[in-house]
Amino acid sequence: MRQVFFQTLGCKVNQYETEAMSKLFEAAGYELAAAVSTADVVVVNTCTVTAVSSQKSRQMIRRAAGANKNCVLVVVGCYAQSEPDEIAKIDGVDVIIGTKDRTRIVEFVETAFVNRDEKIFQVGNVEDIRDFEELPHAPHRTRAFLKIEDGCNNFCAYCIIPHVRGRVRSRRLESIRAECLALKSAGYKEIVLTGIHIGAYGRDFREKISLVDAVKTVLDAANPLRLRLGSIESAEMTDELIDLLKSDARICNHVHLPLQSGSDEILRAMRRPYTTKNFSELTARLVDEVPNISIGTDLIVGFPGESNAHFAETLQFIREQPFSKIHVFPYSARAGTVAASMPNQIPPQIKKVRAGQALEISRLKAQNFSERLIGQTVEIIAETSAGGLVDGLTKNYVRVYVPDKNIPLGEVVQVKVEQLYLDGVWGDCLD
Repeated sequence: MRQVFFQTLGCKVNQYETEAMSKLFEAAGYELAAAVSTADVVVVNTCTVTAVSSQKSRQMIRRAAGANKNCVLVVVGCYAQSEPDEIAKIDGVDVIIGTKDRTRIVEFVETAFVNRDEKIFQVGNVEDIRDFEELPHAPHRTRAFLKIEDGCNNFCAYCIIPHVRGRVRSRRLESIRAECLALKSAGYKEIVLTGIHIGAYGRDFREKISLVDAVKTVLDAANPLRLRLGSIESAEMTDELIDLLKSDARICNHVHLPLQSGSDEILRAMRRPYTTKNFSELTARLVDEVPNISIGTDLIVGFPGESNAHFAETLQFIREQPFSKIHVFPYSARAGTVAASMPNQIPPQIKKVRAGQALEISRLKAQNFSERLIGQTVEIIAETSAGGLVDGLTKNYVRVYVPDKNIPLGEVVQVKVEQLYLDGVWGDCLD
């Protein structure tokens, strides 16, 4: 029986797609290999959201090729879509698939086994993709990611993703319902909605359907203990969605709202569809209406033309916002995007300093948010176990560590929080 090994870089969408491709191989009679070196097939699912992501993808491909010269090496995903010719130059790569036709991955691999002398090159034009790609799915973790959408229509000035993922394609509600029924049957207690731009869900349909309809479908079909929403643009947090967040206790009191800059001038240059005033009004409303909500965000520092004054505005703005976590990214020029050819590119050393300053604010905000839990009893779902510890997340996305007292993964655990610990808090299980 042939064995396959997967390596994945990037976002939760990539993790979902890796799990789905794994299911395709399993259905074809393959087993999961324990290591690259013992696999007959190695699949590298790549990312290209930043220059660092592309570099890591190249390194992972080269390491896999060097570690197992006899395997069929498959490179798939966003970096494969953006730079297939560069990947083709790497010795040992047999199959290159972009961000479509992943349902045919086993077919391509079987062809590669027959003819090892010719690369299989399956990278099409993302503008030609019109329909959501249905992939069979069987999650490998205690939280189940549920992909409901692919692609993005925003074309922000800095972002390569619409160029490698294509336009918005939404998953049909009946397909979402079918997967939810399978997740319910399998006993998953938490479902995480994911996609490239989930706030745009339904815009490609003729029917008037929105993210709220997808959320209601999941709640009805799966009836999970928890439903967690993926990243949503602040302009797409509608009244109806906020009302649902407030009224249904199954929806986690945690949202991730990408900010990117605290300067209105830079937001305009980035082609972001909101102002800092819009953003702050939304966060104030969420804090006021949703008890103990955590709000995460993304921030890009060193965007072309970002002056010291612009950055000072950003620092002041994020200090004032009720964030529980800030993911900070130094601006990375991506060929083909508007920002890559903008004047006044910021030197790397300045971007590094600015990132450090923003990250320090993020650290303090995460610490302050976690400190609120000390002395409280919280509920987690046991997620991972290692080194005598079990950890899991609260509904509002704080990681909790407890001593492993033979707690089954996936079990709901009540924890009395005692102190800050690592990237979250430490506590003890209640009997």
